[in-house]
Amino acid sequence: MGFFFGCVALLLIGYFTYGVFVEKVFGIEPARKTPCLTKQDGVDYISMPTWKVFFIQLLDIAGLGPIFGPILAALYGPSALLWIVIGCIFAGAVHDYFSGMLSVRSGGKSIPEVVGDIMGMPARQILRIFSVILLMLVGVVFILGPAKLLNSLTGINLQLLIGCIFAYYFLATVLPIDKIIGRLYPIFGALLLFMTFGVMGGLIYHGYTILPNLDFTVNTHPGDKPIWPLLFITLSCGAISGFHSTQSPLMARCIKSESHGRSVFYGSMIIEGIIALVWATVGLSFYHGAGDLSGVITSGSPAAVVNQACNTLLGPVGGFLAVLGVIILPISSGDTAFRSTRLIIAETFKQDQSGVAKRLYIAIPLFIIAFLISQVDFNIIWRYFGWSNQMLSMLVLWSAAIYLAKKGKLHWICSIPAVFMTAVDAAFILQAPIGFNLAPYPSNIASVVIALVAFVVFFIYTRKGSEPVAYFWQPELCPQEVEADD
Repeated sequence: MGFFFGCVALLLIGYFTYGVFVEKVFGIEPARKTPCLTKQDGVDYISMPTWKVFFIQLLDIAGLGPIFGPILAALYGPSALLWIVIGCIFAGAVHDYFSGMLSVRSGGKSIPEVVGDIMGMPARQILRIFSVILLMLVGVVFILGPAKLLNSLTGINLQLLIGCIFAYYFLATVLPIDKIIGRLYPIFGALLLFMTFGVMGGLIYHGYTILPNLDFTVNTHPGDKPIWPLLFITLSCGAISGFHSTQSPLMARCIKSESHGRSVFYGSMIIEGIIALVWATVGLSFYHGAGDLSGVITSGSPAAVVNQACNTLLGPVGGFLAVLGVIILPISSGDTAFRSTRLIIAETFKQDQSGVAKRLYIAIPLFIIAFLISQVDFNIIWRYFGWSNQMLSMLVLWSAAIYLAKKGKLHWICSIPAVFMTAVDAAFILQAPIGFNLAPYPSNIASVVIALVAFVVFFIYTRKGSEPVAYFWQPELCPQEVEADD
């Protein structure tokens, strides 16, 4: 039990120490007006209370990610907890902070535009396509998953349920962010926290041995799948996830001061890390070994683990809330996935989104495409999601590192995790059956070489001495916007 609470303590200490350090390196300007004050449109750029912005950010980036991912990662043993702590503090929270704050500094731009301003037009175009595909996959999967679960529990027609979730997503995509998302997400956040801390309390109350096996030298995965690089692909939410960078700009348009960035972006990732710690601990403590855990996952997915653990530890009420959570939490990621997609497309084609008709011009075709995707079997494409997700996190970290280096600031806080994630992504695609299917040893060596080459290219590029053009949107260069807000 001491190890678990020690991990929680490290995450909290990380927020108050390394989080402050990252904030200082970035160089916040509390007096600088944020996009919600200079670009307020009553739809996407809306000033909201910081506590509400925090809860929305937490649900945007979380959903079922910090539950299902850590449960699957628990098959590898206690190493999963180490990756959560180290990854969250030094990679994931840094990634989320810079994806949010660079969006704030660029006037609330979506991540492809932010990366494009830093790395150039080719990167912008790649990220536009990459992000839209990734977000569409997330949105569609988080329609089908909850609908199928509701169908199995209630017997209600599956197509009707899919239609209802589609309708909700459509409204959440086109309506002002404070009308649905701003009102429901604090409730969803409370549900997520109740599930998480309730199940941990249940483990302690019922006398389970917390983390009975702390042998970090043994890979306990029943399928003998290698920790490197699979643990770092499987356990993304809770450690580092590229999907978060597509969500942070939503709240970059709503925070009232740059001084709120650490709590909203870095802090929400720390809380997600704590949630991930709890569910990894459940996987390691509730069952008698990885074999039993694997059997439940195989028979019913990680959702079966959640249902079984909550019913046992929290009783019927807990079981009901667990099922409710497994239904609601993915929806809280699906709706913002579609909303982010609308905004990325709007920025790509330079379409103002203040008018309802202009939002519908994008949303209607978007949902028609999503519906068509939902009718086909795209399991093969989805297998690439984990790798694509971490590729996105790598690109965002490299972008932040380039930004810092070009500004003469300490780039190591971003370049070191960027090098690490480059090696992870390269190793995975080189040795995975869906990739090049190479043997582990040569692919691991090659991945290290690729990561080092990437760093050398970064070092040469950032030592050219030229300041990149138009990194930031600058309010002082837009007096008409500032005057209109005064």
